[in-house]
Amino acid sequence: MSTDAPAIPPQEPFTPALHPNGDSDRADGALGFAHSTIIIAVGAVILDDANRVLLVKHVPARKSFWQGKWICPGGRLQVGETIEAGILREVWEETHLHIRLNRPLVPFERIIRRAGEVSLHVIYIDYLAERIGGTLQPADDVGEALWVPLSRLPTMGETLHADTRRLLELAQVMTDG
Repeated sequence: MSTDAPAIPPQEPFTPALHPNGDSDRADGALGFAHSTIIIAVGAVILDDANRVLLVKHVPARKSFWQGKWICPGGRLQVGETIEAGILREVWEETHLHIRLNRPLVPFERIIRRAGEVSLHVIYIDYLAERIGGTLQPADDVGEALWVPLSRLPTMGETLHADTRRLLELAQVMTDG
């Protein structure tokens, strides 16, 4: 199996002004995004053959809503990119893993208000997926990655981001415990 990035259909060049790390966005939002931006986040709850789920943590230099917490791989959908292609791209960029998307999860959103204004509005669109190849190697903005046995998920407490906990519950790989 090739270790090259998964094939993604050609698309229009990405406009930096729309990227969460672009200069125009950084100036506005304390959480790394412009106040007037709705973020479409795509990602995956990835299981391996040993019935473990993959969690990642961003590099400390990346200031964001998810900073310091374990999350599932994913990121911002690019303009003109399909949801599935965006998930495959984000997972590859962050982990160098090839995955198979098995089923979509129920989308949900998070809206955070500070001082009467919206400081973050993110819509999560994720899939339950399985690892089919590649070698786990944290990359892009990921500083750490680990495979966690499903039985250990309920014991992770506050180290697991609340939105990730909800995502894992939607994927039916974690129950309140």
